[in-house]
Amino acid sequence: MSTEALSEAERKMARAVEVLERDLQGIRTGRASTSLVERIHVEYYGTSTPLNQLAGISVPEPHQIMIQPWDRSVLGAIEKAILKSDIGLVPNVDGMVVRLNIPLLTEERRRDLVKQVHKRMEEARVEIRNLRREAGDAIKKEERDGQVGTDAAHREIEHLQRLTDRYVAEVDQTGARKEQEVLEV
Repeated sequence: MSTEALSEAERKMARAVEVLERDLQGIRTGRASTSLVERIHVEYYGTSTPLNQLAGISVPEPHQIMIQPWDRSVLGAIEKAILKSDIGLVPNVDGMVVRLNIPLLTEERRRDLVKQVHKRMEEARVEIRNLRREAGDAIKKEERDGQVGTDAAHREIEHLQRLTDRYVAEVDQTGARKEQEVLEV
């Protein structure tokens, strides 16, 4: 049973790192990236729909994102959704496509973005540590119930700590890469 707790904890820790990576993709750097706008939800015929399901999103130039909706009637809704989002970009609508020009980041804005990266990294670390605590509690409960021996429980808890250390290191590496991207001029 305790190996189930370990494998479940490992799966959830890996998922926490994946979620962190996906969240960090949405943080703006000095370059254009489709991941900045893919998850913006647009009100389309009364339904909140992700932008990437309504339009083709491309990066024709290093500092520009082009959104070409498959249905032109949704252009206004896309513009409103972008303005409501927290990406801080102003859309230019030219009748058929929406263009987003990515301005160069100021030093102050870069520092703010690095703070956002660090905050999200800490949230991921806390999530991983909570998963460790839950799995450790499950192992200790099994030990108290007599399902697992003391030595086996101790080995499982050590293994759990090694897993936790490994995933926290992954979070740190992922965050460091994103911080490097944000600070790159």
